[in-house]
Amino acid sequence: AAVITLALAGCSWNPERPTDVPPARGSWASWGEPLPADGQAATHRPAVRAVNMATGLIGTPYRWGGATPDGFDCSGLVYYTFRKAGLVVPRTSQAQYRAARPVPIAQAEPGDLVFFGRRGSISHVGIYLGDERFVHAPESGRNVTIAHLADGYYRARFAGAGRID
Repeated sequence: AAVITLALAGCSWNPERPTDVPPARGSWASWGEPLPADGQAATHRPAVRAVNMATGLIGTPYRWGGATPDGFDCSGLVYYTFRKAGLVVPRTSQAQYRAARPVPIAQAEPGDLVFFGRRGSISHVGIYLGDERFVHAPESGRNVTIAHLADGYYRARFAGAGRID
């Protein structure tokens, strides 16, 4: 049981959303200008198929350790949709971060992964949609949804983007 707990801890992020998020140092523009939402991504990429699957799962409940349409945690959503699209990815957000090829956010394409954390530890992952948006399984009591990178909460915790080829 301890091994399972450690394996799933990489996506056990259950944040208490602060009501007053202090401004992050720098700004969204300091990460580079976001890509326009005009379909610049290479639509043949398997990761784009994962995007389509993930957006089709919006409304699915969050389930800690979940990696099926019965319920997902953040890394479980990535694991499930990428595998269905033909890409093998690790199960936890920390391992997904290590497996992804870093991509500057200004060059991120739909299907890339966006990672979040604090103090050098990755604790959350989402699938980039373009136009500064990502789909993710946010936390217990909420469903798979779309969020915005410029939201102060995510901006303050943004750790980078990466591509699974």
